[in-house]
Amino acid sequence: MAWRIWQSEKRKTTSVASARRDIVTGGIMVAATLLLIGTGGTVVSNFVAAMTGGHQAADQVLTTAVILNVALLLFGWRRYRDLQHEVEERAVAEERAQSLAASDPLTGLLNRRSLAELGAELVDTATAKGRGVAVLMIDLDHFKTVNDLHGHGIGDRLLKACATVIRDMLPQGALAARLGGDEFACALTLDRQSAGQIDALADALVNRLAIPFDLDGARAHVSASVGIARSDQDCTTVEALMRRADIAMYAAKKGGRNRMAWFDTSMERELQLRNAIEAGLRDGIPRGEFVPYYEQQIDLETGQLQGFEVLARWNHPIQGIIGPDIFIPVAEEAGLIGDLSTAVMRQAFEEAKSWDAGLTLSVNISPSQLKDPWLAQKIVKLLVETGFPASRLEIEITETSLFENLGLAQSIIGSLKNQGIRLALDDFGTGYSSLAHLRALPFDRIKIDKSFVLSMSENPESAAIVNAITRLGESLNLPITAEGIEDPGIIEQLKAIGCHKGQGWHYGKPMTVNQVRRLLAEHGMLLPGRAPAEPDPDERRHIFGY
Repeated sequence: MAWRIWQSEKRKTTSVASARRDIVTGGIMVAATLLLIGTGGTVVSNFVAAMTGGHQAADQVLTTAVILNVALLLFGWRRYRDLQHEVEERAVAEERAQSLAASDPLTGLLNRRSLAELGAELVDTATAKGRGVAVLMIDLDHFKTVNDLHGHGIGDRLLKACATVIRDMLPQGALAARLGGDEFACALTLDRQSAGQIDALADALVNRLAIPFDLDGARAHVSASVGIARSDQDCTTVEALMRRADIAMYAAKKGGRNRMAWFDTSMERELQLRNAIEAGLRDGIPRGEFVPYYEQQIDLETGQLQGFEVLARWNHPIQGIIGPDIFIPVAEEAGLIGDLSTAVMRQAFEEAKSWDAGLTLSVNISPSQLKDPWLAQKIVKLLVETGFPASRLEIEITETSLFENLGLAQSIIGSLKNQGIRLALDDFGTGYSSLAHLRALPFDRIKIDKSFVLSMSENPESAAIVNAITRLGESLNLPITAEGIEDPGIIEQLKAIGCHKGQGWHYGKPMTVNQVRRLLAEHGMLLPGRAPAEPDPDERRHIFGY
């Protein structure tokens, strides 16, 4: 609205200045015309008489005045023509400026501000007629991949093609806008009892946008996630509708992409919880609220403790101990997993220095961390700063994290290996197993996913998979660790097939640092000077999301 007022005032100022110039020019032309009429006849008659032999010569002063009047008339006409051209150019420029300010320059659709203004009018009109308004937020899935593969020129062509599809599929009177990047929005009226028409439209959009686009010989594949919100008693403004539709759109992406989702209040609560967790991460990491817990790793033949796997827990000042299932996904999404992992590893390395030199630490590396080209240097820096030996550290990497950038993963793994750090392939057998990874990457150990170990006794297929992985490890000279041991009978099965190391709740739940110190002190595996602490009240606090 302020922009419109400014444009209006600007046009008024420009019009006044132009009008003043027109008045001056017009006055000059009128004066010159009157002078020409008043003196022109006399000058012409005298000039004719002189030319025909008469004795009266033309008055030089009047002749000069006539010539000047003619020149003024020519000047005025030229000035008038220039002013007309200037006015026409200004009108075209203002019209273009208004169009650019109201629309997206790439696709020709409305922009965000225009959608907000026209959407508000649409809501008011629909409400007055007893109808509702639906807003659809459309986000293209994997659009960045198209830009990376084919370049931004093809990406822009794809955006224009998608805009055409959206515009053509909307009913008459609907609004369509590009909000920026690969995000679009639509607003349209609907009968309050007939949401089915919106379902049909959203499904049609999802299906059509999933069809590949042929653009200058390039075949571009995208899909669309669509979020929908409709006006009701609690949501009567276009801004609120857009916010709700945006929440629903992200729910559609979270649900697998290439689909539609209607907004419901549970989505908003989930978003609020997610934002609270992210805020807690940002505040809690520097405050030391994220601490290591330790899961025992046991020699299945002797029952002796061989080391611990480090697990992160959130020691929340109000809610107590919170498990990783709650905060790790948010840390990954928010780009905080690196800082979180560094904080937990530093504490674990400092603590493990006081343990028996034969005990090892295993640390999980997330897929997003494996995208960091400086990961190996950061881990080595932590080892140097804490004084923890690299030979006692084992880094666990899941198979899924290797697929996105195998070249970078090879570089990181090679750097870690060169520092004497051991490497384990985690969750082997969960659907991404590739013998090529075992051949191409210098792993020292294979870890069998707990989903197979837990069901060994009841599921012959799981037992066969565990047996096959163990045989594979033997042939490649890679020792095996079985996760998820909760039953003594499973231990005997694992020992029978040659698996000699395991971990799981049969040996105890993950332990706090104080519990580990007491355990090691009882077995004479705690170095002098690091006495076990008294029981920590936090150990008895409830664990959420364990």
